Amino acid sequence: MIQFSTSDEIRSWGGVIRAPHKVARPTWQDDLPEALIAARKDDLPILATGLRRSYGDTCLNPDGALLDMTSVDRAIFFDPDRLLLRAEAGISFDVLLQMLVRKGFFLPVTPGTRFVTLGGAIANDVHGKNHHAAGTLGRWVRRIGLLRSDGSQLELTPQDNTGLFSATIGGLGLTGIITWAEIEVMHIDSAMMDIENVPFANLDEFFHVSRESEDVFDYTVSWIDCLAKGKDLGRGLFTRGNHAQKGARLPSRADPKLNMPLNFPGFILNRLSIGAFNRLYHWNGSRKAGRGTVPIHPFFYPLDAIGHWYRMYGRRGMYQYQSAVPPENERDATKAMLETISSAGEGSFLAVLKTFGSKPSPGMLSFPRPGTTLALDFPNRGASTLQLMDRLDAIVREAGGRLYPAKDGRMTVDMFRSGFPQWRDFAKYVDPNFQSHFWKRIAQ
Repeated sequence: MIQFSTSDEIRSWGGVIRAPHKVARPTWQDDLPEALIAARKDDLPILATGLRRSYGDTCLNPDGALLDMTSVDRAIFFDPDRLLLRAEAGISFDVLLQMLVRKGFFLPVTPGTRFVTLGGAIANDVHGKNHHAAGTLGRWVRRIGLLRSDGSQLELTPQDNTGLFSATIGGLGLTGIITWAEIEVMHIDSAMMDIENVPFANLDEFFHVSRESEDVFDYTVSWIDCLAKGKDLGRGLFTRGNHAQKGARLPSRADPKLNMPLNFPGFILNRLSIGAFNRLYHWNGSRKAGRGTVPIHPFFYPLDAIGHWYRMYGRRGMYQYQSAVPPENERDATKAMLETISSAGEGSFLAVLKTFGSKPSPGMLSFPRPGTTLALDFPNRGASTLQLMDRLDAIVREAGGRLYPAKDGRMTVDMFRSGFPQWRDFAKYVDPNFQSHFWKRIAQ
């Protein structure tokens, strides 16, 4: 029998939002209808979740109930000839990669951590370093099993003309429970990556390197020093790569090499320490610039090497702020954001700058759009941090951009609606018995 019990361990990945939740943990797909009945009996709006790597509140539901899907995690079938994989929604990318890479296959799109579930990745329509070449994960989804709160079990495909497939891709888990999914995978020749690291001195150099790389390299991303000023504004390190044609097939052991056992004291991360780290990181990266070959895991998932890395931000946690602005305003908006951050002195040492391609996603609320995305982690310093992000909001909105719901913990209603003009159409597909902290806050 499925039962909900209270847990005090539920938090956003950023650690800013913590609240008791009623949680049930099904093991089999057959348990899911029973869980829905139990939630309705207790008058609890429900939300299915995975490994909860969303930084903000899209995976939280403190006024309702959570359905922890991480034990509904079995591979169903793999057809190497048709490049098709079907698995239950709770299976993690980590497990999928252990299965695929040794056989010479890889996921077509992966975010910056492998500790996400298949259902969660679809619900957030994740993107990766290859967006310009492959688009979002939603482009590679071929079928979805969806359980609605009325008990109906649906099989959705891209040919669905009801709109429910488009609402479920990137739908933040609000259209029902994704029970299983079928995705297309890709061939690889080895578990190694041929990469090149290229330092750039400013934003103009970044855009030049980025444009010249996209036709030659499947994967591109850059770290940027968000505290640099003057002639150094926008300096950083650009990394580009392709799957190597030669090398080991078996991936190297990918368990975290380090672990953050405790939260850092809040005073450790300040303008001086972050500035010193950024200068050292840029100097060391410039010194090691050039071509090389590295294993898959450190290339795609560098932060996975540090267990509980979010603890470096202390007990107050951190916000991640990720924007996307269109090509016609990308340089000016990015420059204005970096100037605002540098002047405020609340910099980030985990700052990522990348261009998005033009491949559209099938999802109504999918985040990527043609242009440039800037992602930053800010230690939570209370009012000053919120005020800084408000100033960044104004720049993004003026540029015609949007923020990433999967990373968000404080986006305003107006910011959401201006960035996602299809929100009214999407709302029609939200299951009436599903809810999240994010949706309750945004859809008011």
